[in-house]
Amino acid sequence: MKVTDLPRHWQEDKKTADRTHDYNLRLPLEDAARVAALAEMYPDRSEADILNDMIAAALDDLAESTPLKEKLKRS
Repeated sequence: MKVTDLPRHWQEDKKTADRTHDYNLRLPLEDAARVAALAEMYPDRSEADILNDMIAAALDDLAESTPLKEKLKRS
């Protein structure tokens, strides 16, 4: 999924996903406010859902680039 596809994805019914690893993120205040605004725009999605989707989409985008393709492909 591309980052630009996320708004459409967030409008769809939420599907449960396995979360097998926790991370603690420290975001700049402005970025945290933007994530909170997205969660308000898509009330079925939590801030954690928004961040998970954004990270997954960014990794997918990076995996499409030639030097990183093999290291970042999904198994």
